[in-house]
Order: sequence, then structure tokens, then C-alpha cells
Amino acid sequence: MSCVADTCQDCAVTDVGWDAALVGRGEEVARLDEALAWGRAGDPCAVLLAGDAGVGKTRLLAEAAARAAGAGMTVLTGHCVDLGDVGLPYLPFVEVLRRLDAEERYADVLAAHPAVDRLLRAGGGAAEYAGTMPDSGVRLRLLEDVAALLGDLAEQAPVLLVVEDLHWADQSTRDLLRFLLSRLLPQRPGGAAYQRLTVLASYRSDDLHRRHPLRPLLAELVRLPSVGRLDLRPMDDEDVASLVRGLDAHPLPEHTVRAIVERAEGNAFYAQELRAATDTAVGGVPSGLAEVLLTRIEQMSGTAQRVIRTAAVAGRRVEHGLLRDAVELPDDELEAALREAVGRHLLVAGEGDTYAFRHALIREAAYADLLPGERVRIHAVFGRLLGAAERRAASPAERAHHHRAAHDLPGALTASIEAADHAARMGAPAEEMRWVETALEVWDAVPNARELVDSDNVSLMLRASAAAVRAGEAHRAVAFARTALDRLGEHADVDLAVTVRYTLASSLMSVDDLQAAFEYSRQALEMIPAEPPSHTWLWAAATYVQAAYYYKDDETARRVGRQVLAVAEELGTDDALADAIISLTGLESSRQSDEGRQRLVQARELARRSGNPTIELRALMNLAMGTFESGLLQDCLRWLDEGLELARSSTRTTSPYPLEMRYLRAQLLYTLGRWDDALAEVPSTVPSAFGHVAAAELYVLLGRGGPGVAERARVLFEGRPFNWMGTLVGGLVLTDEAAWRGDSRATAEWARRTLSELSEELNRYPDVGVRLSALVLSAIGDTVAELRAAGDAEGVEQEMATAREFIELARTTATWPGRRHPRTGAEGTAWLLRVEAEWSRVSGDSDVALWEKTVRAYDYGNVFEGARSELRLVQALVAAGRRDEAADLARRARETADRLGSVPLRDAVDAAVRRARLGDPNAAPAGEAMLTAREQEVLELLAKGRTNRQIGEELFISAKTASVHVSNIMAKVGASRRTEAVALARRSGLLPD
Repeated sequence: MSCVADTCQDCAVTDVGWDAALVGRGEEVARLDEALAWGRAGDPCAVLLAGDAGVGKTRLLAEAAARAAGAGMTVLTGHCVDLGDVGLPYLPFVEVLRRLDAEERYADVLAAHPAVDRLLRAGGGAAEYAGTMPDSGVRLRLLEDVAALLGDLAEQAPVLLVVEDLHWADQSTRDLLRFLLSRLLPQRPGGAAYQRLTVLASYRSDDLHRRHPLRPLLAELVRLPSVGRLDLRPMDDEDVASLVRGLDAHPLPEHTVRAIVERAEGNAFYAQELRAATDTAVGGVPSGLAEVLLTRIEQMSGTAQRVIRTAAVAGRRVEHGLLRDAVELPDDELEAALREAVGRHLLVAGEGDTYAFRHALIREAAYADLLPGERVRIHAVFGRLLGAAERRAASPAERAHHHRAAHDLPGALTASIEAADHAARMGAPAEEMRWVETALEVWDAVPNARELVDSDNVSLMLRASAAAVRAGEAHRAVAFARTALDRLGEHADVDLAVTVRYTLASSLMSVDDLQAAFEYSRQALEMIPAEPPSHTWLWAAATYVQAAYYYKDDETARRVGRQVLAVAEELGTDDALADAIISLTGLESSRQSDEGRQRLVQARELARRSGNPTIELRALMNLAMGTFESGLLQDCLRWLDEGLELARSSTRTTSPYPLEMRYLRAQLLYTLGRWDDALAEVPSTVPSAFGHVAAAELYVLLGRGGPGVAERARVLFEGRPFNWMGTLVGGLVLTDEAAWRGDSRATAEWARRTLSELSEELNRYPDVGVRLSALVLSAIGDTVAELRAAGDAEGVEQEMATAREFIELARTTATWPGRRHPRTGAEGTAWLLRVEAEWSRVSGDSDVALWEKTVRAYDYGNVFEGARSELRLVQALVAAGRRDEAADLARRARETADRLGSVPLRDAVDAAVRRARLGDPNAAPAGEAMLTAREQEVLELLAKGRTNRQIGEELFISAKTASVHVSNIMAKVGASRRTEAVALARRSGLLPD
């Protein structure tokens, strides 16, 4: 942003104050000052600075950095770079580490964190460190070491970490930033000094298209309590005018200022560039920014223009030696050209012998102005230079980018595979997948591809599929495996053909295409003989067992599963043995039983001993599900925590089992009544195949009466391709939302649609049918009570027909002969009791003893459903004349609603108390009829002066039914006229003042 001195003799614009005071950003500076103060005081925080390109983000961050340094803070700055869709893993953090490494005083701090030091070496170009990044566990250790490094630095002084241009960040950088910001907590006695930290990160908001990978991360981060967002708006015209005037010691004509202000449109960078362009020999103001930028470049000497355009091909930042070799100029000519570019504020000299474009827009304009042939030629030069031995280890991603742009497809192929290897060592599966995919895109155009990369395209497709699984891209994993199957015609290797098929089957299971998974796994097993025993047969068989289990072919799963047990023991393959034990546990016992959980623990130990985190995660997921279903919620929490820790340490946080664990953990916290914790657990975005994980927050939002819940649930329910869990979550939420609205018909319809989608020929009665039936019967119970009060016998019979349908469905679901194991867990038992209790209410005789038993059944830890059952028990106690007990229980349910923040439950409890006059010492005797929920709605409309016809239209009932409700209300409150009924109702507390 500034020259190296207050006045620069090489500037064409003399006395331009590029270091002038910041203009028009008083509120923004105050906000950043506040964030810096919080960090210094031990209350860590982060601010995400958003704004259009050129609006002044870098200048504002420079101001904050200067203020932080002046206050004694350690300032660390890293930049993201545009290298296409993949990028360099952890690049801004590597830049920070390089600067620390350059100062002797930080040597001990860096040495204390091996993973950080290894990242520095791997990312810094030292060839001897290439290949040293371990595949398992590196990611978590790296993330934790970066946090610990910041802690060590913060022990010396508070730290300001600045990350610029997040819109270009690679996925690994985004993950590391998420890790750091999610751990920003207020300083407490004995707490980590790492918390003396302020993080400022900027990004171009105008670059964030709808599918930009940064968007979901931003949505997740801004929900964290210590993270805020600051939108840098275009400057006011007066501020732009002040900025323009302040750039020159000599006053500009006012018409020139006004023209610049008009064309700058509040953008500080536009204004500066337009101002600089007014000093050209031609004069006037260019019509657009691109013309302005090119005008600035064309004002330089031919040599300087050549240097600028060559640097533009390198990227935003370029190392001096690399640029020197690329332009092939004598040192004195190159230095003169660089001095000219720096003097004209196009390039900025940086640390580490580098140069950077002062703004990315300058680089983009220079690059776009190159002729196609020029681009190809210069990219080829950089590809060749980066391929030299001294640079090769540090730059596979950059080399791949340059080779591809230079149409050097063999070079692009080899560099892409090296970049994939580098990403794998760095624990970045998404980047690994994309670089392998990039290699596959050019495979057919490279005649000797197999020799160049020592592999074949089918094996690379399997590698991409495996990386896609670890990255959570289930549908991409299927696509890669299908493509591998299509290309198998070129291969005679039976083992490879078998591996492709069982890999495809495994991926298909993760997207719920169970029939296809079963078929491909069967084909794989048939292609290879069982004798002599082999590892290929073993894994093909283990996959077939799992597919048969999910496809409900229990006989096949048992038969082949026992073969797998025998062969795995013979070969000593503990992970395959563990996999078979998990599948057979679901067939021969139950994960809800003590015996089943003991077998799962055994499988977990075998998988851990073999070093197979995927199988170990499967065992932990089944242990967590079994304990959740059994009502052992604290045990479930422990297994989930162990599983998620394993996922972090093995860089598998986005693979299927950890994602399902995230969903189950959110559901568990919701069940325990820790709703705020549940919301914090839910990621704001996940791969499309796991949309239900992000939708877990809908349970809390529905319970709190939040807006837009039904709309989001419907999108999830109707999403295609079909996702079993997404349909389940969406259907449950939509059914429950209709029940809360008292719409019994909609409740029943959503329950039917959900069961229709989830039912299969071999699983006609999924367990969720019990819960859905309870919700439907709850809504029907409310409706039937209103219809009976209104004397609508026909309407009652219609509702009773639906109720009989669902009570029968629930009972059949619980006792269906095709069920592998009975519903013996605490969760299933509670919902079955709830169904029977709701049926008693529908039948007109709410059973107090049954409701008491239902409330106790939810005591295993389901706070919200327990409170909803308490509300029903309150109503049953009132009907039985046990008013004191009802009042006490209503107070408890109200306290639960308040603690959870559940507006619907609170309102329902208050309505029940109001109708029964439980809070009124002069309440009517127990046997006296009170207002039903529908009568309460009619009364409120009556108080607004509505006619019977208008009441019917608003409540979707006939005018005749509305008239019956009005007559019942008048009788209950002892009124002879409608106005008198409203007055008496208000006096008795049935209407608010």
C-alpha cells in the first residue's frame, strides 16, 4: 500500500501520500480496535472482514496491524493465492511459519512443535523433507501444533493473526482456520495463553458465487460466539473525495475530483488508480478500471512491462530468483524494472526476497492482457523452472498449474500426481482427490501415461474414490468407482477387477443404493475363488456380508460372515475379522444388548490393533447407536467422543462414519436438553449425501418455534437422489411441525409419505413408524376433543378411522415377524408407551396410570419428550379431578420449556393451565368443562369481532361448526351474548388484557 519512504523519487506521481491517514473508516477501525483489545485482555476473538475487490480491506488490515504492533502485539500475516480450484495446502500458515523461521528468536518455539516444523519444511522447499509427512494422524497433530505454537507466542506477547484473501483459500487452510476459531474461549484461571489472540481474516464478498467453497465455512464461523463479521461497504462520496484530495500535495481541480468520485463508486482502490491515471500525458480519465490498470502498466518502460506481465503469470506473489530466471534479464536491468514497478505502486517488495502485486486486480488485468501465445510460453517457462531439482519438492501444485496452462500434458500429469501425494501427506483428502482427478483428465492425451506415473488409470480412479470417501464426497466416490468399472475392459488383472467391484459396492452403501451394492459385491465374490484363502477374497467377502446385511438377506450374511471369520483368523487379518464381527452382531445378537456391545468392543480392539481407522470407526458408531437406543446416553457420549477424536487424528473427519457421529451427537445433546450445545455441534454445511447432519438443528429450531423449519425440512425430504436419513429427518420434522399446528390431516399425510418413502419390501415397517404414529395420534387427540365438544360426530368418526390406522401400524411395527430384534431399548419402549397413552386420549378416556408410566419411561434422559408427556399427564390429572398434582406438574413442565427456550411447549402448558384455571384459587370444580384448544382459538377471534362466517374461514371450519363453538363458549363462561362472553372470559383469565 505504501512506498518505502514518505516521498519516492521513482514515482511518476510525486508527493503522493500513499501512507496517508485512513479516510472514512472510523467505525470499522473502532471495531477492530475493540477486537484487538479483547485479544490483549485474554478474551480471544476473530473478525471476518468482507468487501468487494478494491474496497479497502488490505488498507484497513494494515491499519489494524500497525495499531496492534504499536500496542506490543506480535503481528503474523499470511496470504492466500489464486492457483485454480485446488490450491496449495495451508499456504498462508506456511507463509507465517517462514517469517517466524527467518528470525532466530523463534527457533526454540518452532522446534517445540514437530508437526509445524514438518509443515514448514514440506511447504518450504527443502527436498530432504519431501515424503516425510505421515498419512495417519498428521492432520490433528498439525492443527493442534499450530494452536500450541500460537499459545507459546502469546505467552510472550498477545498475538494478531491476519489471513488475507480467504476467497482463494484451499480446503486445508479453511479447515485449519475452522479449528482455530472454534477453540477461541475466554481466558480463565489456568487457561491457555493461546487465548490472547485476535484473528482478522479478509475475503472478497463479490467473488463468493453460490457454490463457492468458502460460503459454508463463513456461515459456520459467524455462529461461533467469539467470531464476528465486518462488512466493508463502499465509501461515501465525501470520503472518496477526501481520499483523492489527500493523495496529492497539490490540489486537483474540483471537476476532476468529482469525475473520479463518480467513477470510483465508493471503491478506494478504483479512486487511487483513477487519480494516478490523471497524470498521464494523454490526460483524462479512463472509462473502466481495466483500462486504468493497463494504462498504469503501459506508462512503464518496455522492460518493466515485460517483468510485470511475467510476474502476473507466476501469480499474486513471486520469488525474486524465480522471476529473474523467467524473464532472463541481466540483474541490473531486472532491478531497474522492479524498482520502476515498485515505484509506481504496482508491485510491493515483501519479506523473503519476494514481490507481490499491490492488489490482485492489477495482476488479473496484466494477465488478461497477455496474448494467448504469450501466456502459454511463459507458463511453460515457469513449469520448467519449478521442475528444477532445487525447487521441485516445494511446488508440485504450482508446476501442475503451469504445465496445464502451457499445454504440457505429460508435465501436468506427473506434477498433478505429485501434488496429490503432497496433499495426502498433508492430510488434505479433498485436494488429493481433485489433483488425481486433474491427472485423469489428461490421461488419455498422454501416450506413455502408465510409465510416467507408474500406475494405471483404473488404480488412480480407485485412489480418487478413496480420497472422495475421506472427504465426505460419497456421490463422487461412487462416480469414480463406476468410471473405474467402465475402464476395466483394458485390464486382465482379476484382483483389480474384484477390488473395483467391492469398492463400488462399499460406496453405493453410503448413498443408500443397497440393491446395486449387493449385486456388485456378489459379482466381486464370484470372480475370485475362496481357495486358497487370499486377502482379496477376504475383503470382497467382508463387503458382501455388509451389503447383504443392509439388503436384509440375513441368511447370506450369516453364511458368508462365518466364512470371513474363519479365513480372517487363518490369515491373521484383524481388521477384516472386526468388520465381520460388527456385521454378525447385528444379525446374531443386538447392539442394544450387553452381549452385542461386548462383541462390538472386541471388534473395536481388533480394528485398533490392525491400524484400520475405518473399521474402528464403524465399531464405535455401532457402540454409540446401541447405547443411545438403550438409553445409556452418557455411555453414548463417551463412544462418540472417542470416535470423533479418532476421526480427527486419522484425518477422516469428513468420511461417512464421523459425519454420522456428528449427527448422532447433535441428536444426543438435543435429547439431553442441551439445545445450545446441540446447535453448536451441527456443521452449517456438509456434502450433499449427508444433508441430514446439518439438518439435525431442525429438531431444536422446531422445539423453539423458529421460522422456516417446515420449508427447510421439505427441501431435505424431497431431495434427490434419495437419501434414507435425509428423508427420515425431514419426514419426522414435517410430521411433528404439523402436529404442533394442530393439523391432524397434515400430520397423518406427512407420516404416510415418510413411511412410504422409507418402507422396503424387506423392511415394510421401519422403527420410525412408532414415533410417527405417536405424533399423529397426538394431533388427532386434540382434534377429536374439539369435534366432540362441537357435537360433530361425523368428523369424530373420520378422525377415529385415521387413529385406528396408526395404532395398528405402531403395534405391527413393534411386533412384525420380519424384525431382527425386538424393540427393547429405552427409547423404543418410551415411544411405544406414548402411542398407547395417546390412543387412550383419542378414545376419550385419557389413562392417568398409562401417562404416568410414559413420563417415567422418558426419564432415561429425553428431556423434551418427557415434558410433552407431562403436559398430557396434566390434562389427564385435571380430568380425573387431581388438580393439585396437575398444577405441580404443569409448573415443572413450564420450567423445562423455559430452560429449553421452547415457545410452543410453553404456550401449550400456559393454555392448559388457563383452560383448567390451575393458577386460579377460585377455579371451577374439577368436573366443570373448560375450553378446548379450538374453543380458545374461536374465543380469541370472537374478541376481535369476527362473525361466525369469518371465524370459519380463518380456522378452515364451517360457519355452522363455528356457531357451535361460540354457543359452547357462552355456556361455559355463563354468558348470554357474544360481547358478554368476551368480557367474562377476559375477567377469568381466558383472554389476555
